[in-house]
Amino acid sequence: MGPSSLTTAETRIRIATTPRRRFARSRPDLTDALDFWSFAGAAANVAMQLGWPEVAYGVMESRVESGALMAHPWKRARTTTSYLAVAILGTDAEREAYRRAVDGAHRQVHSDADSPVRYNAFHRELQLWVAACLFIGFEDTFELLHGRMTDEQRENFYRRASTLGTTLQVTEQMWPATRADFDRYWNTACERVSIDDRQRQFVNDLVDLRMINRPTAWLFRDLLRFLTTGFLAPIFRTQMGLAWTEDDRRRFEHLFIFVAFVNRFLPKFVRHAGSRAMMGDLRRRLRTGRPLI
Repeated sequence: MGPSSLTTAETRIRIATTPRRRFARSRPDLTDALDFWSFAGAAANVAMQLGWPEVAYGVMESRVESGALMAHPWKRARTTTSYLAVAILGTDAEREAYRRAVDGAHRQVHSDADSPVRYNAFHRELQLWVAACLFIGFEDTFELLHGRMTDEQRENFYRRASTLGTTLQVTEQMWPATRADFDRYWNTACERVSIDDRQRQFVNDLVDLRMINRPTAWLFRDLLRFLTTGFLAPIFRTQMGLAWTEDDRRRFEHLFIFVAFVNRFLPKFVRHAGSRAMMGDLRRRLRTGRPLI
């Protein structure tokens, strides 16, 4: 893959925190990133994925009504978190079972004659982009909580990340082999980010929580918009038309300095309880023959 016209400063958020002394000697793994804080950037990650028009229109025009994000947000949240849990914590057999379930839904997601963009949910290049966005989300939140990783730590953290894609239709050969290869892929892939008015409105409706009841939306809307904007790299903020000042940046960084401080006092079984619960639910569904998605 040749050089990109974009730089990492344009395609990644700034991580200002330095590593804690205990963390500086560790060899972090992707499984260490399953803190419940990691989902603070979930809406931003969806916005990133929808930055490719083919992915966005596949979601917006999907015929799978039961899994529609705006119609069934809680079910979509469960299936997405289950996917992340099985991709990172599951066995090969469990990942294969989940892949088959996702394939059943994806068969119905393809463009028609009226679609302004041609897409097919089985397109491996689109799935690779989605998986890459998921990895970016995990790496960003992990570094916000623990400080910047060294090159060696990043490589170890990245080592098992391919399952984020191979639990879909992405092949192991498609996934960038090294962390440096991933950076090159990411910067080049971000050149394809293009957000039109319809995509922008869809993301804004998501961030404004228009799919849930108004009192709950009113309580969390401003915080979610702040977190979402903070988790978006400059290229996505620009395409979305989102303002982000130096004061905003400092508030975002100070928030995660505080969160990271609190996080160090929480035992791992508490921080990872959500993902472990999702794996437990998935295994029960497999045993009892209930639908996985």
